[in-house]
Amino acid sequence: MSFEGVILDVDGTLVDSNDAHAQAFAEALGVPFERVRPLIGKGADQLIPELIGRYDAALAERKKAIFKARYLASLRPFGKVRELLQTLKDRGLRLVAASSAGKDELDALLQVAGAQEYLEAQVDADDAAQSKPHPDIVQAALRKLELRAERCVMVGDTPYDAEAAARAGVAFIGLRCGGWRESQLRPALAVYADPAALLCSDFTTRT
Repeated sequence: MSFEGVILDVDGTLVDSNDAHAQAFAEALGVPFERVRPLIGKGADQLIPELIGRYDAALAERKKAIFKARYLASLRPFGKVRELLQTLKDRGLRLVAASSAGKDELDALLQVAGAQEYLEAQVDADDAAQSKPHPDIVQAALRKLELRAERCVMVGDTPYDAEAAARAGVAFIGLRCGGWRESQLRPALAVYADPAALLCSDFTTRT
């Protein structure tokens, strides 16, 4: 394998935030947490219609407000995130964050992760017509890097990341720290427990 760029999901990949997002959606929509949690990884444009039968912009804004007010301050990065990003940079790889979140929320999450200094670019909900599992966000990341799909690999934690990468023609590496089993993170070049396990893998020496 020889890649030039790495497309990084953020929620559940760099920051331990999936449960917080699920709880905020559950509170905003008045639905059980257990119904929301398996859908985390999709953007609000995909997730809300699945839960209530239609998209509601006001509910999407309410979810964002709840997340920011009640959960954001308590979020923490997964272990060894900064070390992983530094290692990838040292290998000469170009890094872009790609998230279904809005720009303000993504900026806050990247600050939690301590990731911004390592990134060449970032892609948020405003850069894509549809969120994951559609390929729009991954394709936008490719445009930001000005690289072909076969020159990049995506790192993510949900089946929706894996599907979006596949639909964009980008190789995928899965992390289980977002709450999904290895079998659900396919197709993938490999699946690791978390950023620390990826750091200790041979991937960072083979790219």
